[in-house]
Amino acid sequence: MNYQETIQWLFSQLPMFQRVGNQAFKKDLKNITALCEHLGQPQNQFKSIHIAGTNGKGSTAHILAAILQTAGYKVGLYTSPHYRDFRERIKINGSYISEQSVVDFVANNQAIFEQIQPSFFEMTVAMAFDYFHQEQVDIAIIETGLGGRLDSTNILTPLLSIITNIGMDHEAMLGNTLALIAGEKAGIIKPNVPVLIGETHIETAPVFVEKAVQENAAIIFVDEVVEAQLIEKDYQKAIYTVTSEPYNLNFHELIFDLTGAYQIHNLKTALLATFFLLKENFNITPAHIRAACADVQNISHLLGRWQVLSEFPLTICDSGHNGHGLQYTLQALKELNKEQIHFVFGTVNDKDLSKVFPLLPKDAIYYFCKADIPRGLDAHTLQQFAEAYGLNGEAYVSVQEAFEVAQAQASDDDCVFVGGSIFVVGEVV
Repeated sequence: MNYQETIQWLFSQLPMFQRVGNQAFKKDLKNITALCEHLGQPQNQFKSIHIAGTNGKGSTAHILAAILQTAGYKVGLYTSPHYRDFRERIKINGSYISEQSVVDFVANNQAIFEQIQPSFFEMTVAMAFDYFHQEQVDIAIIETGLGGRLDSTNILTPLLSIITNIGMDHEAMLGNTLALIAGEKAGIIKPNVPVLIGETHIETAPVFVEKAVQENAAIIFVDEVVEAQLIEKDYQKAIYTVTSEPYNLNFHELIFDLTGAYQIHNLKTALLATFFLLKENFNITPAHIRAACADVQNISHLLGRWQVLSEFPLTICDSGHNGHGLQYTLQALKELNKEQIHFVFGTVNDKDLSKVFPLLPKDAIYYFCKADIPRGLDAHTLQQFAEAYGLNGEAYVSVQEAFEVAQAQASDDDCVFVGGSIFVVGEVV
């Protein structure tokens, strides 16, 4: 098979949460364990950082990857899902895994696939681990796909675990309270491995502390020890002062190219993580950090996080899709002070929109659309649901049509925003 045939086979043969939702969720680690045993335990052959969280884990992973890459290290990065190209999931120093590597991995492991019938995600995680081992990365930043305790990435023993935050999302699989969801995310905490918690919450903090005590893992709540002050910001860059006396962080006028309001939490977490990397003898200087933070999107090839697509009209996309993430995104939209927001909006059919629609601005003009995936919610159905919450607009047959109409109708003083789902964003980046 060539690359396109291989990708078609993967998508047609293996259930994938990105496309079909809950039915792709596996409730144990048997398959990934068997796969990695077959491959010679590649996940044990490189150093790693493991990141979970409801929101921000992808951005945090890319910030850390950019810092380490700027410091001269060969850095593997595994994230999910992808926007347009499957290979976005597996990168080394910002470059996608080669098409031939994908083809070879599938061809060389057909027998074990047929034997154990792994999910799409299990196979992809195994591919990443094997690729990082074969390419001899200095360190890999590994993002969980869903949850933590039963996530296929959770066979790692990392140098550092990170849990960015906890919000209500994927309740059918992870639990219907913040504490239950935190319990699933806390599953990545390993014996004697320090863990950073990005944001403190009264309902989740005790869950993390209890698990950390059980595992004899040092636990630090980032927002309790790292302070950040915004100096100035536009849609291209933000400038912060970030300090932490206990951990000797002292960055004045730090330029950061991820300008979404929520990104300050991810920045603080990534900067504190460098303290632990220094303890592991990684040579990271303040100059490395400054250079990386000013150019994260280009260095680590980050897509879809408050990404500016054009300036006239100002067109931005962001993949925040749950209530927790959307609150930050919508605040950032408000701060733009644009004449009119044109909101290209689509979502998946298993999303609880009663928790999303009350957050959305009623004075925006909406362009409802369906992403080109089976899970996408029909645009006309979405439009009808939205009208009940005072959100008005037209339904369009595709994301591209909605996007083109929004840009055509917006003036230079307006803003076109694309969001609601990573799959909608994936069609415009």
